[in-house]
Amino acid sequence: MKLLFGLLGAAMMLAFLASFVIKVKEPAMMVVVAIGIVMMLVDLWQARNEADT
Repeated sequence: MKLLFGLLGAAMMLAFLASFVIKVKEPAMMVVVAIGIVMMLVDLWQARNEADT
């Protein structure tokens, strides 16, 4: 169940950040968003092996 909610949250975050990057179009902001997305995916990858509580 945790993985399902994690994927849902990741999809919503990607949609939000994509709209932000499309409007701003600053290279520095794109780098910051890319770092945030990578951090989110690493956390999701690590959380997939944890037990549901």
